[in-house]
Amino acid sequence: MKSLDTMLAEPRRIEDSGLRQLFLDARTHNGWLDKPVPDSVLRELYDVVKFGPTSMNTQPMRLLFLRTAAARQRLRPYLAPSNVDKTMAAPVTAVVGYDLVFPAHLPTMFPHRPDAKVMFEGKLPLIEATAFRNGSLQGAYLIIAARALGLDCGPMSGFDNAGVDAEFFASTQVKSNFLCNLGYGDHSKLFARSPRFDFDSVCTLL
Repeated sequence: MKSLDTMLAEPRRIEDSGLRQLFLDARTHNGWLDKPVPDSVLRELYDVVKFGPTSMNTQPMRLLFLRTAAARQRLRPYLAPSNVDKTMAAPVTAVVGYDLVFPAHLPTMFPHRPDAKVMFEGKLPLIEATAFRNGSLQGAYLIIAARALGLDCGPMSGFDNAGVDAEFFASTQVKSNFLCNLGYGDHSKLFARSPRFDFDSVCTLL
């Protein structure tokens, strides 16, 4: 008989209900119920997201959770017109950014590679590519983790990145990537589901 530690260490397929919640039935929401998201849930959300893998454990994502009407009003001037109403109505809007000074943390975050920080010194294109790629990856983890915790998500671009950076990230090296509204979606306001490519259209087996 297998020990509990052995069973926990073995990858297991999640139940179909989990797949439905995370992917198959999950939708991008544009309307929101008037139901707040507690700060404790946002903290739990990050505590799940932080364990998603990134290259050399760089962890460049930085999150700004806009929870108040005043905070979202600061964001409003930089939104595309089609994104204004749904963002103003959302309980929380996460500004998902990436930090270009992530190499400074590598001695702590990636201690078994002593030269990790040196690899990036004076190499801004490498820093930018690494930060953007891995920050985007972490942003995807954010969406999946939020769904796993019972939240709905409305990820979007359609905003003035430079304006948001000046408004919220001045005097830092954090750059905005995308926005993600979080809360409890109003299913009556969902659009019809858009098509997806099938396997043979986009996948190749070699």
